[in-house]
Amino acid sequence: MKRWIGILIFAGLLTGCMEAGGKRTFDSQYFDYFDTFTSFTVCAEDEEQFQEYEELFQSELKRYHQLFDIYESYSGINNIKTINENAGAAPVQVEDEIIELLEFAGKEYEKTDGKVNVAMGSVLSVWHGYRQKGVESPTDARLPDRQELEKAAGHTDMEKVVIDRQKGTVYLSDPDMSLDVGAVAKGFASQKICDKLKAAGVTSALINIGGNVQTIGGKENKKPWRVGIQNPELSGAQPYLHALNLQDMALVTSGTYQRYYEVDGARYHHIIDPETLMPSRGYESVTVLCPDAGMADALSTALFNMSFEEGQKMINSMAGTEAFWVFEDGSQAYSSGFESYVEE
Repeated sequence: MKRWIGILIFAGLLTGCMEAGGKRTFDSQYFDYFDTFTSFTVCAEDEEQFQEYEELFQSELKRYHQLFDIYESYSGINNIKTINENAGAAPVQVEDEIIELLEFAGKEYEKTDGKVNVAMGSVLSVWHGYRQKGVESPTDARLPDRQELEKAAGHTDMEKVVIDRQKGTVYLSDPDMSLDVGAVAKGFASQKICDKLKAAGVTSALINIGGNVQTIGGKENKKPWRVGIQNPELSGAQPYLHALNLQDMALVTSGTYQRYYEVDGARYHHIIDPETLMPSRGYESVTVLCPDAGMADALSTALFNMSFEEGQKMINSMAGTEAFWVFEDGSQAYSSGFESYVEE
């Protein structure tokens, strides 16, 4: 997976449902999966039931982390890294979850006119290398060569991601292409995990995978969960910009303020525009609110790569989906229904 550094959604506004409705709030935290902080808050009848829910949550979180990883291999598992290693060589037998993720990513690619492209691994790998070197040695930080980026961009065609549903395989027909599912993986996994939890009987929970927040129901006292959107100005007096009331909703933010490096005093973040091959400009953060965490994850990246007018038009045409933009100058804008979720 991408190296996630920090939490984009501030979820510290939670108030528990201790003893409400005969249930209690339990909480656990992890730093082992998706290279980020994860928290799991759930209302359960007792410690035994909480442990049952937590075991399910952690096992599913670990499973998706391993399946969607682009950096590490795991014994007995064919994951995204395995697919990349076999580009141009052979189809790879994979679990249904990987095929579902890539089919979902393909739909988001079409819907956003290519603004979200999981086949951009070759380009993102170039930027990742330069960013990593720049963070480790700031005095030696530099930008990728334009020719290097354009050469990598020649290997980002989604049509060359060949999925065979019947055989359960994925094949990259271009030997120089690679997948990077960072724009969709956390949200997709979050939604799938929530579906499993609900099937197991969970009616009240909040999960936060590195800022990808998903709620199940409201709190056990029937009140909505309260979640804050982080202020991209990290040195600001107010750590969050808005507190939102959420119930059966996902909230995902893409921002410039966690994963970046500087070259000659200018900041270069990790969200790369597929058209310019450079970090997108115009926003400090973009937040998406909708019932599906996978869609929210994909859309937050897509909107970052669109003009405000284009993004606002798309979001306002999607029922149950809202967005919040913070521009580089600090000004803010909302989709038509976003403010209805903001706590007064």
